[in-house]
Amino acid sequence: MINLTILGCHSATPRVNAFPTSQYLEINNNHFLIDCGEGTQRQMRKYKVGFSKINHIFISHLHGDHFYGLVGLLSTYGILNREKEMHIFGPKGIKAATLQMLKISESHAKFSMIFHELSSKKSELIYEDKKVTVHTIPLTHRVYTNGYLFKEKEKPRKLNMLNINGYPEIDKADYLNIKAGRDVQLASGEVISNSSITIAPSKSLSFAFCSDTSYKPDIVPIIKNVDLLYHEATFLADRQELAKKTKHSTSVEAAQIAKEANVGQLVIGHYSGRYPDTSLFQKEAESVFKNVSLARPGVIFTIN
Repeated sequence: MINLTILGCHSATPRVNAFPTSQYLEINNNHFLIDCGEGTQRQMRKYKVGFSKINHIFISHLHGDHFYGLVGLLSTYGILNREKEMHIFGPKGIKAATLQMLKISESHAKFSMIFHELSSKKSELIYEDKKVTVHTIPLTHRVYTNGYLFKEKEKPRKLNMLNINGYPEIDKADYLNIKAGRDVQLASGEVISNSSITIAPSKSLSFAFCSDTSYKPDIVPIIKNVDLLYHEATFLADRQELAKKTKHSTSVEAAQIAKEANVGQLVIGHYSGRYPDTSLFQKEAESVFKNVSLARPGVIFTIN
């Protein structure tokens, strides 16, 4: 299961009811924080995100509306006497910027911070455990920027105990091999096909986060067929030239990426403050791709 909680989804400066980018992702019992604009920890408390669950933070780029909340969050972890290490992924320079601020402010953050600084312009595997992988999605913005692709690993097949019980010779010691997809050979020489004694696992799910970027169709192969795509849409089509100049995307361009990548659902956000009615973003995007939702603080997107 994937649960994506939107903490902030507006561009540039924070306002009374508009917080810059931050998201909390739960995927296969992993808990990740994606970007950390100002006010992130306030939003985490408001929407009941457990601080202690997060051990990995992914920062897309070093513009303030995407990482100025990081130092404050890490400082708070220090006040809370956190002991477990924190892994922080982000562009080269994030370590120096973060540690210098913590040092000057004489922060209480004494836990280990492990920085994974990124500089490659090609998609690369940056995190892996037994259940999930994370790859970068190279984007084009005014500074070095990455999106992130989170994917569940292929799950083992499930045992079909009704059929297995029909073969007394099959022992519990065989179960791991059966789950891994192997056939079973009986003493008689008969081969029991794996498909007859197992059930296909549930589909592995995926989420792609595409932060600030120009329209970039070459990311389509990386995010092909993802179940959930978040793609920035700072401007409507009426500001196409401004989007190009500032290296952002329009709602139509975000929808075009979703269509070409054949994604399951598109979520758009990072709205420019010049638009009081964000429903216009959804209307424009749906002219290209039908399954579009608007990012709004506190909204949870669930994929089963």
